[in-house]
Amino acid sequence: MSEQQPWDQQLSRMLILDRSGDFGETDVLYPFALEELLCRHVGEGGAPLLHLWRHPRAFVMGLRDSRLPGAAEAASWLEAQGYTVAVRNSGGAAVPLDLGVVNVSLVLPKVRQGDIDFHQDFERMYELIREALRETGAGVDKGEIQGAYCPGDYDLSIRGRKFCGIAQRRQAHAYVVQAFIVASGSGEARAELARGFYERAAGDAVMPVTASSAASFPQVSAGSMASLEQVAGLDGAQAPVQFAEAVKRVVRQRQTQEGLQSAAERLWLPGRQQVVDMIDTLRTRYGIKQ
Repeated sequence: MSEQQPWDQQLSRMLILDRSGDFGETDVLYPFALEELLCRHVGEGGAPLLHLWRHPRAFVMGLRDSRLPGAAEAASWLEAQGYTVAVRNSGGAAVPLDLGVVNVSLVLPKVRQGDIDFHQDFERMYELIREALRETGAGVDKGEIQGAYCPGDYDLSIRGRKFCGIAQRRQAHAYVVQAFIVASGSGEARAELARGFYERAAGDAVMPVTASSAASFPQVSAGSMASLEQVAGLDGAQAPVQFAEAVKRVVRQRQTQEGLQSAAERLWLPGRQQVVDMIDTLRTRYGIKQ
């Protein structure tokens, strides 16, 4: 396995797969299955990728969430409200998705086999998002925000309110860094939905919450979350499009003709049936455990 090229060289030949306006696939596992296949190809020598996507109404659990005693009951509660519910194969905890949330993924080759330096990987996503928001004048901070859903060391926030969480999925020779960005609408409403999920998923076994049980699931408070519309002045319903365009602009400014020519020679996209088959694999392997 060869050494990974420097980050600027990866950007020079990074391909953009923008599915943020494509809502033809209703299964929220479709983008995760797609990325699983794309990651495998990148690990075999394919060009690095930027993948953008949105989903109209979904709720994606983390693996630990799926093992809570009331996870199945909480999933049924969400489905009754019209949410597509699934468990993802990457890190992190539960995230509500809608058209105001832009999902950004970087699919990259590993530095070397066995490499686990995920801090550097997260840092690259942080730099990409910070650069995309530079023109807003909003300072983007990183560090866990207490009370936020999907909490982690790389929570991204503006004025103390989280708008982005970052997770990862690692394979033998490549990895995917995934970020959700709350671009428009109410961060508080999404936090309330996440809190409602945990109230049901936690079950009687860990209710009421104690210091020991609190570590098993996030303690979500509504005021911890915000959208870029709320804290960075993006334009209402257009905020997701504005943000997606800004991210693509950052990458395009660093692409080179030579790099794109090299990337085009390695371009590969799986067929729909391949993605559907991978969805079945993910759902079997990472479904709700009771």
